[in-house]
Amino acid sequence: MAEPFDTLMQVQLHDTTLDQLRHRIQTLPERTELIEVERGRAALTAAMAEVRGQVDDLADRQRTLEDRIATTAARRHEIEQRMRSGQPFAPRDLQAMDHEVHQLAARQAQLEEEEIRLLEEEEPLDLVLADNQGALDGLAGRASRLESAVAESEVAIRASITTEEAKRAECASGLPADLAERYERLRSHLGGVGAARLAGDHCDGCHLTLSSVEIERIHHLPPDEVATCAQCDRILVH
Repeated sequence: MAEPFDTLMQVQLHDTTLDQLRHRIQTLPERTELIEVERGRAALTAAMAEVRGQVDDLADRQRTLEDRIATTAARRHEIEQRMRSGQPFAPRDLQAMDHEVHQLAARQAQLEEEEIRLLEEEEPLDLVLADNQGALDGLAGRASRLESAVAESEVAIRASITTEEAKRAECASGLPADLAERYERLRSHLGGVGAARLAGDHCDGCHLTLSSVEIERIHHLPPDEVATCAQCDRILVH
């Protein structure tokens, strides 16, 4: 079998090459690595958001304590100023003010201890955030390098695709319209392979063995008649 079926096989080879090139774009090692890096960045970002939430909660509690400390200190200072003002106070009143000052001092000390504990709780969280930020910055740099590598590879592969498409178009222009249409229809629903060689007793498209009767029938078809695989319905070129 010669033309136009040899030409059809050339078109199929170009289509297979184009499919492989397009597949390469989607499966570049750098692209796969980039996906993993982005997953790592997303996981780190989520972890940092959780830790920041804890830090923010501690900061809110610290602000509340600071306000209470300030209020307590102001009240204590006010009473101490009154006691030192030289104003005449009944002994019972002085005793009450002195008692309140001691209570306020104890309360202030307690609040300040609580504030120190909160600061101690925050310190390891700040270290975690710093470590995570460093790791995140490292992943960002790695992602940038991978993106550049992917873009560079894509440019080279797309240039090959453009060249291959031109060759394919030139080759396909020599096919009869009905044969080209049938090939495209088969190719669209048979995994990109619409025509295959008959290699011995099997179809190179589905790799299944044809019966001897079917082989004999195909070999006795007129040269211009389309042969098809009884197993997968692809155009068989023999």
